[in-house]
Amino acid sequence: MREAMHGLTTRGRSFLGAGAAAAVCAVLFGDRDLMRVAVLVLALPLVSAVVVSRTRYRLASSRRMEPSRTPAGQQARVVLRLENVSRLPTGLLLLEDRIPYLLGARPRFVLDRVEPQGVREVAYAVRSDLRGRFAIGPLTIRLTDPFGMCELVRSFTSTDTFVVTPAIEELASLALGGEWTGSGDSRSRSIASAGEDDVITREYRRGDDLRRVHWRSTARYGTIMVRREERPWEARAVVLLDTRAVAHRGEGPGSSFEAAVSVAASIGVYLGRAGFAVQLVTDSGSRLSGVLGTGGSADHDLTGTHEELLLDELAVVQTSAGLSLRTAEPVLRGAGDGLTVAVLGAVSVQEAADLVRMRHGSGGAAAVVLDVDTWRPPPSHQRGRTGDAAGAVAVLRAAGWRVVPLGAGQPLASAWPLIAHSSNAFAPGSP
Repeated sequence: MREAMHGLTTRGRSFLGAGAAAAVCAVLFGDRDLMRVAVLVLALPLVSAVVVSRTRYRLASSRRMEPSRTPAGQQARVVLRLENVSRLPTGLLLLEDRIPYLLGARPRFVLDRVEPQGVREVAYAVRSDLRGRFAIGPLTIRLTDPFGMCELVRSFTSTDTFVVTPAIEELASLALGGEWTGSGDSRSRSIASAGEDDVITREYRRGDDLRRVHWRSTARYGTIMVRREERPWEARAVVLLDTRAVAHRGEGPGSSFEAAVSVAASIGVYLGRAGFAVQLVTDSGSRLSGVLGTGGSADHDLTGTHEELLLDELAVVQTSAGLSLRTAEPVLRGAGDGLTVAVLGAVSVQEAADLVRMRHGSGGAAAVVLDVDTWRPPPSHQRGRTGDAAGAVAVLRAAGWRVVPLGAGQPLASAWPLIAHSSNAFAPGSP
């Protein structure tokens, strides 16, 4: 009852005050009719408080997001499902879902009555221009009486995660370099033009598929021989994201860092769909994600899962306090003959030369160099550290890298075809 009295609304407290004043006046003037009115006015909020406090609804709530991940700047839909699992109908319910202010105004709904075992669904829209991982919930229910005299708050405990990913651009399919490797009963090899005589075989084992029997070898050795198993060819790629705060300009969604994150996301998703096993790393050498995309478009469910992991990591990546790209040297050396794609902010000619030196192996190397001077001027703590986009591009190109400069407001999709100008490149899927 004490909780119910604390839950009295402004209207309920006004009725109590008016009733008490009427009762005092009735006693002073000896007016019985006024006393009856005073009793009625006093009883209404008290009875409402008792009824609301003794309400025992059993409610179940769930929440789904359509979709659970959405690119920055796009709208998503949140659907709340409320089920009355008790045997009594509910009264007036006020629903309020808690969301971060970046996603919009806090949604509120009114449900007049939910019958026993009844279900109600309400929906609202969320949108954020900033990427990130946001907690939605818990759902709060306010129980009130039909007269609005008393209001009690009940809250669920469950929350859901909503991920706002970087904006992704669809990139044209291009021929990119990389190392194709295979594994299984035989290592990667070249298929000679002689045909089946070069097929590697082994003796038949119980359970082997009879369709793999190699009859020519069976006749030659006098025992059943089958072709060796080989796993699908695989291309590896490393995407290096420059997260140094001193290498970027601007703030918020319009900063060069956000553009770099969007470029890395677009390239990572593109390579994963093209059949590359993608590893996403930063200039500090930290791995944002493991190997992603091991089956290309042949396994859409697997590819989609890998894309989600990559985008989840990029949704929360932040700038670092690093001053040099040299901490990424172990990662670049470990790339071997795979494809390396660097997404760079402001880099000097010397830093570009260091990047070339750190890169080993015969695999392809490409870079997207952001011309950060086309973004807003740097803050005071960044002044004095300027890059040389033209010089860095020249150094990388001289070392055989495929480089494309990117300015503020320039879509990656329009500049992407320039990155594939190479005569020795080959497309994913060709041995």
